[in-house]
Amino acid sequence: MTSLTQRSSGLVQRRTEASRSSAADKDRGTGDEDFETRRRGGEEEDEEEDKADSKETRLTLMEEVLLLGLKDREGYTSFWNDCISSGLRGCMLIELAIRGRLQLETCGMRRKSLLARKVICKSDAPTGDVLLDEALKHVKETQPPETVQSWIELLSGETWNPLKLHYQLRNVRERLAKNLVEKGVLTTEKQNFLLFDMTTHPLTNNNIKQRLIKRVQEAVLEKWVNDPHRMDKRMLALIFLAHSSDVLENAFSPLLDDQYDLAMKRVRQLLDLEPEGESTKTNANELLWAVVAAFTK
Repeated sequence: MTSLTQRSSGLVQRRTEASRSSAADKDRGTGDEDFETRRRGGEEEDEEEDKADSKETRLTLMEEVLLLGLKDREGYTSFWNDCISSGLRGCMLIELAIRGRLQLETCGMRRKSLLARKVICKSDAPTGDVLLDEALKHVKETQPPETVQSWIELLSGETWNPLKLHYQLRNVRERLAKNLVEKGVLTTEKQNFLLFDMTTHPLTNNNIKQRLIKRVQEAVLEKWVNDPHRMDKRMLALIFLAHSSDVLENAFSPLLDDQYDLAMKRVRQLLDLEPEGESTKTNANELLWAVVAAFTK
């Protein structure tokens, strides 16, 4: 992943508190209490704002990764990004796992590696998302079951077996962009590229994208917990999949140099984790770590 030599002032700001050397102990204590009260009140307001926003514009992992990769004004992803296609298929598998629709097969007496275990349908209840339901239908109806690595390839159309080409989910980026248009995040335009016209989806609601970027930044800066199992599973998955899709840089590029370096250092810590070991820990989502293993092997 390339590093930027120039970065504008970041979205994440460091809070500093002015010290008062001549204040009496009582006054200083009162001031600290007032400051703490205001700080907590501000955090509660931020949480309420985030909750209200999430109800209005709740995005799937696929939509969040695509939103991070889209150029705001141009309305399309980089032509040189050949990673996002498989990354979006990984998003689908994890999204279905988090929603309780998919899981890895149980281990017998002899434990298999994550990439050797098959993906099975835990529940075929509709998710309300056309792409997710389409992927879920494929997994449910396929016998014998396939592995995580195989499903990423099949859903992407990266297979040499002509009998399995029907598994490919077509026009995924365009369909996700239309979902974001319906949610009021993007708009639709036509752009002329000399020899052809292309439908683009420029950003229309910058607040939603900025809040997404801020959440990603905070996950590895102010709210860093140094333990993947204490992180929100969706955010953990988003960081892994945004990196695999080569769009994570877009969330960190606005940061100041020292913040950027720290954020990337902590992302590297996550990428250096051993999925096999992490998947055995309490409350771990095995399919999530299987997808991570497929992209980091």
